[in-house]
Amino acid sequence: MTMRQKFVITSVLAIIAIALLSLLSVRWLWLFAIIAPILALGLYDMFQTKHAIRRLYPVLGRFRYMLESVRPEIQQYFVESDTNGMPISREFRSLVYQRAKGARDTRPFGTIFDVDRAGYEWLNHSLQPIEAHDFDPRIKFGGPDCLKPYMASPLNISAMSYGSLSKNAIRALNRGAKIGGFAHNTGEGSISPYHLEFGGDIIWQIGTGYFGCRDHDGRFDDALFQKNASQEVVKMIEIKLSQGAKPGHGGILPAAKVTEEIAQIRNVPLGKDVISPASHSAFDSPKGLLLFVKKLRDLSGGKPVGFKLCIGRKDEFLSICKAMLDTGITPDFITVDGGEGGTGAAPTEMTNSVGTPLRDSLIFVHGALRGIDVRERVKIIASGKMFSAFHMLRSLALGADSVNCARGFMLSLGCIQARSCNTDHCPTGIATQNPSRNKAIVVMDKAQRVANFHHESVKNLMELAAAAGLDSIEKLEAKHINRRVQGTDVQTYSQLYPVLEPASLLDESKIPEQWVNDWRSAKSDTWAAS
Repeated sequence: MTMRQKFVITSVLAIIAIALLSLLSVRWLWLFAIIAPILALGLYDMFQTKHAIRRLYPVLGRFRYMLESVRPEIQQYFVESDTNGMPISREFRSLVYQRAKGARDTRPFGTIFDVDRAGYEWLNHSLQPIEAHDFDPRIKFGGPDCLKPYMASPLNISAMSYGSLSKNAIRALNRGAKIGGFAHNTGEGSISPYHLEFGGDIIWQIGTGYFGCRDHDGRFDDALFQKNASQEVVKMIEIKLSQGAKPGHGGILPAAKVTEEIAQIRNVPLGKDVISPASHSAFDSPKGLLLFVKKLRDLSGGKPVGFKLCIGRKDEFLSICKAMLDTGITPDFITVDGGEGGTGAAPTEMTNSVGTPLRDSLIFVHGALRGIDVRERVKIIASGKMFSAFHMLRSLALGADSVNCARGFMLSLGCIQARSCNTDHCPTGIATQNPSRNKAIVVMDKAQRVANFHHESVKNLMELAAAAGLDSIEKLEAKHINRRVQGTDVQTYSQLYPVLEPASLLDESKIPEQWVNDWRSAKSDTWAAS
């Protein structure tokens, strides 16, 4: 007789025996009520066919799955240190929480970072620092062809759609943007009523699905775009070519999730899957992209129009640069997203192994625009993991004019990095459409926290610039940041990331060797490399 057979026979006999004894005494009835379900569960585990562990270890095997389900919480609260948590360490999560709540954010007893490790970075301060005074700096977005330029904050809310975030989260973010005087990017899910409720400045992002400006066949609709873009709160329009979390990947919103409200906001039919293709249908070449930029600028009445992308093939971006030269059309801004970007749900391989990281992308885009001598006409927005003023300053030193942040503002709303954004079970009500969960967000309270985080971040950014002896963040350069490469080898960003000289790509004799092949392969009328 096998062990399995012995267990089954013993369990059945035990249940029968306790059941009979329970007829004689209430005490045995209680024992039956406790033991019988456990034995029955064990029998079920032995005969089910999906889990080998439960078949081999009835009942006890279930503890493995229970422990696994709470592993992230145990890891975050009891195991990880203040600096090694991923994707956002406790040090920076705590910093965002403190600033959002208006609590003390100072650090006693010195840094907890290992200043001798490879990769440690710091700011070169000045022996003649100045007193910071302008805590509300503005950056002008809008080139020479823009009739309605926008004076933006150096820190704005990055793209997060209604649908991925709850309506109360969107409300709180927009109300916070209104309080603090900064911009709120809609994400590609279009402009919802919750983006408009409090009148915060809007950057309208248009993706491949053209939500909010599409006809019933999914093609771009000029009249509908013009209607929505003409709203006063819409300050800029951003064409999304790709995003760092899943570059080169489209998406599907299943028909079951297309509510009447979502259908109305996105201008899509009820009862059908909503497709976001991997690429745009309104243009199919670099020149086509720039003609589309001009078209949107004209239709919007002259508002700043740009595009967002994660850098992949360098020759493709250089194709856009050549198209700028051939057409004379330049975008008002380019948002550079790093391959380390985040989203509610992305394929693992896309998240981990596709797309150029932000720092490498920034220096490339900044250099390319300098190389074709249009840098002064095109602003650069860095979109990535920005939780402290130093993170912002680092991107500005590499060539960005302003930065966008998504996860930092989510933390200011109360996000606890549960990493359940794709399950509709967000424990804080931020990334869920479950009404019982998202109603937990008190909009006015969270809006003030959003505004607080923004204010304190910009204030500390200006104080860092002042410590370097600079009266403007526009004067930040790569030379102001040091990086320990290895051991005693310390270099500035200007040494690590040399920048092209202005107009150097326009003279064959001045093109750096590492740029030659990509520049020669780039064609303004096609994405395909020659």
